[in-house]
Amino acid sequence: MTEDEMRKRLEILKVEHRDLDAAIAALAENASAQLQVARLKKRKLVLKDQIAMIRDALIPDIIA
Repeated sequence: MTEDEMRKRLEILKVEHRDLDAAIAALAENASAQLQVARLKKRKLVLKDQIAMIRDALIPDIIA
């Protein structure tokens, strides 16, 4: 995956992560939707991990 592709993928993941925030907030008020909220939170954690991996790949560690 090229750097450009990685940056585009990163933006897509960030948007999906933000969208999940809104969906979780809307469903959190509904007691009968707790299973769906749990699934969305799990998906959000997966996205967070993917975002971190891409960021780490784009920003190299510099030891000074």
